[in-house]
Amino acid sequence: MTDLAILYEHPQWFAATFAALDRRGIAYRAIHADGHGFDPGASSLPAPIVFNRIAMSSFLRQPDHPIFYAQALMAHWQAAGARVLNGADVLAIDASKARQLSLIAGLGYAIPETRIVHRAADIAKVAKDLRFPLVVKANIGGSGAGIIRYDSLAQLTEMAAENMVPDSIDKVWLVQEYVPARGSKITRIETLAGRYLYAIDVDGGGGFDLCPADACLAEPGKGAVSIVRADPAPALIDAAERIAQAAGLDVGGIEVMIDDRDGTPRFYDINALSNFVASPLDVLGWDPHEKLVDWLEQVMAATKERVAA
Repeated sequence: MTDLAILYEHPQWFAATFAALDRRGIAYRAIHADGHGFDPGASSLPAPIVFNRIAMSSFLRQPDHPIFYAQALMAHWQAAGARVLNGADVLAIDASKARQLSLIAGLGYAIPETRIVHRAADIAKVAKDLRFPLVVKANIGGSGAGIIRYDSLAQLTEMAAENMVPDSIDKVWLVQEYVPARGSKITRIETLAGRYLYAIDVDGGGGFDLCPADACLAEPGKGAVSIVRADPAPALIDAAERIAQAAGLDVGGIEVMIDDRDGTPRFYDINALSNFVASPLDVLGWDPHEKLVDWLEQVMAATKERVAA
């Protein structure tokens, strides 16, 4: 048995991670979610350490996505004794924008003004006390999917009546004030083991698909996205670390934008799938995959010590 198993879905997003592991000579088992099944009565493990790399955007690529399956699988392997990185509890947060916003607000940080509903018929009703323009988001999104902007209550009411709202695979919707981001950019703060790793500013020209990874940028029809290294204020870094730790993230990105109306930093996304920025040597001057592998080696060593004891 190898020390590390990696469960993934997207065949391209983790090529750089696998390559970094290969360069170090670290044995691992790559498990593609498609075709996978498990026996809930068995206690066997693929490895002592399991790294979950399932993307929320997987439902865009296949209707039989592994999002909910992976939650059950990660919980099963953890109960059987595995150290699961970004496990079932983290997946549950990653798979719910509603839970993310509650967690962030509960820590005292500003979020976009939002209402949560579980019926599309209630979207226009809860929008009446929000400022327009607003956006309606699916609770499970990914790569900007499931977001539509509405400029007036009349427009929203008419379009909602015709079911012209985002599809939501779990039938939960966010009705949210559109935040004009200062400089048309958002800041993504990446964390590793709950600590700051790096940050980037992403400008999608007003679009919602701001995924900064190689495979995202290469997708057909993808709009132009500008990515530059960012140096967030210490208060934003501290906030991102607190959010990551509260969410239990082993690896993940926290996204924030500065509200151009009043200068308030508004946190709005916790993303447990960090496949890191495209062209990291050009953008950052160093490769975060190497830091990730450094940390994985530490986790593997600590796990061996615990088992030996």
